[in-house]
Amino acid sequence: MSKVPSNSPQGQGKTFAAVSEQSSPNKPSRPGWLEIIVGLVVLGAIGIGGALLAGQFGLDPVVYGLVLAALSVIAPFAGFAAAALLRLRSWSTFGVRCTTARWLLIGAGAGVVAFVVRGFAAMAYTALTGDSSTPQEVYGDAGSGGALSLVLATLFIGLLVPLVEELLFRGVVTNALLRYGPFIGVVGSTLIFALAHGVNIVFAIALVFGLVSAELFRRSGSIWPGVIAHVINNLPTVFVLMLIRAA
Repeated sequence: MSKVPSNSPQGQGKTFAAVSEQSSPNKPSRPGWLEIIVGLVVLGAIGIGGALLAGQFGLDPVVYGLVLAALSVIAPFAGFAAAALLRLRSWSTFGVRCTTARWLLIGAGAGVVAFVVRGFAAMAYTALTGDSSTPQEVYGDAGSGGALSLVLATLFIGLLVPLVEELLFRGVVTNALLRYGPFIGVVGSTLIFALAHGVNIVFAIALVFGLVSAELFRRSGSIWPGVIAHVINNLPTVFVLMLIRAA
């Protein structure tokens, strides 16, 4: 992995943009609409298809929750892999590149801010719609079967989902849309990210986090600050849902 040289956030983002726009005669230098479409189609096919299939077996709630948690990792990673294998084989093209400790700290700070702000976004969504339900309640079921199920559910949702979602939604979607400028790149990819979570309370939460993570990617040129922020936001999820489930 190659490090993007820069002494400032602005310079780092410009360097990344400049490098990304250099093209070779035979292949594009960054993902485009083909990668976006293929990545999202594979994500939907595996995620929705797998959930529907799992629902046919009458699984125990804990097992069913763990299956869906695992699908939440498998589906976005498969989407990213399908997009990456189309034309651009270098992982650094998708933002899998080294970054500085400073940017990792910025990512951590941004994650804490997003975690606080998303709570207000969720309350605003509930106040406007009267809907406080979440399809992610099943992850609370996944963690409620004892220590092992709690560890597995937290591993899937708290650590692996942040990595694979950043690969797909920032490394592919934000990256591709940034060719149209910062506004389309950040806001457009945020809307796609939020819609992928469904129109429910998670949509509001994903809007907040998507803006933060896409901007981190735009400025740093790396997925890793966003991964750190995403982990901070996702890590308490299973435990919080278990508390809500028990209340």
